[in-house]
Amino acid sequence: MRENLRGEVDFGAAARALTTMDASNYRRVPVGVVAPRDADDVAAALAVCAAAGVPVVPRGGGTSIAGQATGVGVVLDLTRHMNALVSVDPEARTAVVQPGLVLDRLRDAVRPHGLTFGPDPSTHSRCTLGGMIGNNACGAHSVAWGTTADNVTELAVTAYGGTPHRIGTGWSGAPAGLRDLVTAHLGPLRTGMPPGFSRRISGYGGLDALLPERGVQLARAFCGSEGTLGVVTEAVVRLVEAPRAPVLAVLGYADESAAAEAAAGLLPYGPLTVEGMAEDLVGGAASQLPRGGAWLFAEMPDEGAARALLRAADAVDRLLVTDPAAQRALWRIREDAAGTATRMPDGTMAWPGWEDCAVPPARLGAYLREFRALLASHGLRGSPYGHFGEGCVHVRIDFDLVSAAGIARFRDFSEELADLVVAHGGSLSGEHGDGQARAELLPRMYGADVVRLFGAYKDVWDPAGGMNPGMLVRPARLDENLRFAVLPATSFAGEVARCVGVAKCRTTDPGGASVMCPSYRVTGEERHSTRGRARLLHEMLAGEIVTDGWRSAEVAEALDLCLGCKGCRSDCPVGVDMAAYKAEFLHRHWSGRIRPLSHYTLGGLPGWLRLIARLRAAGTVNAVARRVPVPGLDRERGGRLPELAREPFTRWWRRSAKSGPPGQGRSVTLWPDTFTEYLAPETGRAAVRVLRAAGLDVDVPRGGTVCCGLTYVSTGRLDRARTVLRRTLDALGEVPGPVVVLEPSCAAALRADLPPLLPDDPRAARLAAAVRTFAETLEEYAPHWRPPRLDREVVGQTHCHQHAVLGDGPDRRLRERAGLVGELSGGCCGLAGNFGFEPGHHEVSVACAEEQLLPSLRTAPPGTAIQADGFSCRTQIAQLGGARARHLAELLAEGL
Repeated sequence: MRENLRGEVDFGAAARALTTMDASNYRRVPVGVVAPRDADDVAAALAVCAAAGVPVVPRGGGTSIAGQATGVGVVLDLTRHMNALVSVDPEARTAVVQPGLVLDRLRDAVRPHGLTFGPDPSTHSRCTLGGMIGNNACGAHSVAWGTTADNVTELAVTAYGGTPHRIGTGWSGAPAGLRDLVTAHLGPLRTGMPPGFSRRISGYGGLDALLPERGVQLARAFCGSEGTLGVVTEAVVRLVEAPRAPVLAVLGYADESAAAEAAAGLLPYGPLTVEGMAEDLVGGAASQLPRGGAWLFAEMPDEGAARALLRAADAVDRLLVTDPAAQRALWRIREDAAGTATRMPDGTMAWPGWEDCAVPPARLGAYLREFRALLASHGLRGSPYGHFGEGCVHVRIDFDLVSAAGIARFRDFSEELADLVVAHGGSLSGEHGDGQARAELLPRMYGADVVRLFGAYKDVWDPAGGMNPGMLVRPARLDENLRFAVLPATSFAGEVARCVGVAKCRTTDPGGASVMCPSYRVTGEERHSTRGRARLLHEMLAGEIVTDGWRSAEVAEALDLCLGCKGCRSDCPVGVDMAAYKAEFLHRHWSGRIRPLSHYTLGGLPGWLRLIARLRAAGTVNAVARRVPVPGLDRERGGRLPELAREPFTRWWRRSAKSGPPGQGRSVTLWPDTFTEYLAPETGRAAVRVLRAAGLDVDVPRGGTVCCGLTYVSTGRLDRARTVLRRTLDALGEVPGPVVVLEPSCAAALRADLPPLLPDDPRAARLAAAVRTFAETLEEYAPHWRPPRLDREVVGQTHCHQHAVLGDGPDRRLRERAGLVGELSGGCCGLAGNFGFEPGHHEVSVACAEEQLLPSLRTAPPGTAIQADGFSCRTQIAQLGGARARHLAELLAEGL
């Protein structure tokens, strides 16, 4: 490979581990990964593999839900280099794309022309055009614009062995023997394929597009082949006119069946999409919707069409939304429902496998009733939702895919559900392809003769059988290669297995609402995504590829650039908490060994600062630190440490604030976190002023030093963290009331990390429940207090842990009441506690800040207030932005 390719060739353990799984229940171990630079590289790779008899599987974003993006041979990663938008022709409404191009990049590029690409799967921010072609992807708007096959006109394909083909309409470019095959099977193609409807995606469902009366559409027939025929190296796709002012009609119905039965009746009114979901998936968000137990979201091209639909719809209640912001808020309910479907109300996981069956829309109501009954008969749970306008139902089901009995039930249910779908004239796959999950059952849908024709079709394209074997034709069993079988029965393995691989962590849109995953957004490498790290941990526990367990260098290297931002905890659809996994890994990885120096210097920061304060040596340490770099720190940061305060916060408290005037309201305890205590006591002093101005009695813990243990957790010194936290609970005693924590990372540690670290100590849960942020305290315990009006623009940084664990709603409302106008940056500041000071992290730290934070500072007008509640964020702003940021408490105190 290396002799014949310009792209990267990696047969190492880490590369293989990262591609054993996609977003399905399946796992297959490849022999290596190749990232070709161009079509010539693809041809060379396929020639080498054919000569060696090694299979090939092309891979895009790895978001396939049926297992078709996994393989036992060489994985072709088409996202690293072959990801260009080659050209756009606005007049012809076409674009030429490479297979690794992410859908949203295409849509962003053609938006200025008033155009878009019609198919829009929910993974549009990370799925690739090549993957969409492979699965014949659809998305919500296929009601109006069809499937991917409907929007592809020409394909450049390279077959196993390296032969190139250019296919479109007509027989030009077809592999030898294909025309003869079609001519010999005109009867089965005309009568043996199930009656067509828009979501017949299963098998080679487009094979009848090769009939002469349908124009011999070679490119269309190739779509949906799931990498089993050849590798797409370029595609010409159609674009459609984007609606200028779409309007959302939300219709409430008594129940799911009523909504499903109504969906088909909306189609004559020309909707762009008709999405459905029921109350069991929406939960508390139902209060924002019209009355009912189930809803249809019908997007219409304009207000006139929407009003016509509302007049015709026989709904319990209805809502018409023209404002784009209000529409986005409602669509978020639908998007959140997709994430909710991965977890049951009791917290157990639900899995893919039968994610996208489809039936003709007129049959959907009856099908859903029987589907719910089938679930109940097997003791299974799942909440259907999806593209009701096209009869396509998404659902994740709480299968037991570990025990022999659970896997047997999975098989029995799968066979019965396949028969139910076929009985309603449906398709086993209506969007995501069959892969390994359903290909074994294709004879139930198509019959033996058509399935044999599928095999002959594959053999014309791929006579050696090297393209993605085990999928669609001569498939593996649906209960083989399950990814859970290789894991030990431990709680940590269960947490790692939560990652379902939908790859929301691979989103790179700047300015988006997502924080995760900062290092991936900088490097673009799979191993630095939350999914990539979870996959490496999965393989570490499996022990087949990554064989040195908790001592794994591959896992350590991938986790080294995890900033511990906890963004994945809130942004990942299944709540993967990579910061917690990293802490556990570091704890075990360094057990019984000398750790990196930074684990002792930065990880032990509270102890060092407490010692310096007792010696009253802050001035001396500041002077020395300016001249002598601190061992174990990055050279770029070593001489720029934040200065220590000469008077810690609690010393000031005892000297001048302890006997302050009593308030008229609730008594609150102000937590002297390490950063406020030793590095930024001005924040604590400001908070005392504001809290007292709001009428609250303020006190600090009296029993001794308290610490949240954050620095010990983030460096994986979990035994030390537990010791520190027990001492803290002893010093704190009974929690007298709300505990105000000014530093977001410390508040998050107390709220999220403390209980699982000390699960048997009831004091831990009580303290976690008492923790409040500064803004939460004022909103909850001084609701009638009016903050000073500052009437200024504000920029700055929302702390990652505020986004992920604490929430910033109270902060936003407090800023609004104070007249602070503007938005704080999302994303991550890049310093992230000890991360930005550790050796080898400076470049990534700066790049994270450059994504959103630093540009917002540069463009802020003079006089703009700069807010950052996190000490790390304020330090990053000072060092890289040359500005002084303030905690919200400081801004309010200045206005008193």
